[in-house]
Amino acid sequence: MTPSPDISVVVPVFDEEGAAPALAREIAAAFAGRNVEIIFVDDASRDGTRASLQALKAELPQLRVLGHRRNSGQSRAIRTGVLAARAPVIVTLDGDGQNDPADGPALVDALNAGGPDLALVGGERIKRQDSRAKKLASRLGNGVRKRLLGDTANDTGCGLKAFRREAFLRLPYFDHLHRYIPALMLREGYEVAFRPVGHRHRQTGASKYTNLGRLWASAWDLLGVMWLQARSRRPHGVDEV
Repeated sequence: MTPSPDISVVVPVFDEEGAAPALAREIAAAFAGRNVEIIFVDDASRDGTRASLQALKAELPQLRVLGHRRNSGQSRAIRTGVLAARAPVIVTLDGDGQNDPADGPALVDALNAGGPDLALVGGERIKRQDSRAKKLASRLGNGVRKRLLGDTANDTGCGLKAFRREAFLRLPYFDHLHRYIPALMLREGYEVAFRPVGHRHRQTGASKYTNLGRLWASAWDLLGVMWLQARSRRPHGVDEV
């Protein structure tokens, strides 16, 4: 294990036995030549996800496998991975294989090329490989969220993001946080940017969300984030005297 990686790739997985090993190999290939650790966080899968990843550690020495004892959701799995990460730059992507790991290095390069206040570069999926109903629901949800929060993001449902670990750990935590990272980064005074990324068909497993379930959770979360924005007061810098 590298003593101090430059990049930590964090992947939350739940019942993704069919996708996780191949995805881990793709991540390793995409970041070949970079000082990287790969952290898969198994959110108490009921299948062989954890065992299949453990068996891969001999092949991929940069791979770390963390496991929740109880299913706690995608946002908690991401936070678990970020807390365990040893690099200052985090890359996240979904564990179902629909995000292309090959897009990850470009997001990292854009983040590192930005100014000191740039804390996140998010992916925006082009040519989405989802059902028409899912794409319509996502377009509607993104439009409402963007209008109410002013977070400048067209696609917060994209799991592929690069951000600074320190900035992420300043954000308030709640379930489904991962969909509101851009808005909360802006709330803390950071800058965010976005780049187009690819999107692939799901090859194995099944989606963990329904349109109705996502809509119900999003309504409560949206109100909560609006409240956080309204209660925010920033000093616009701190001087030591």
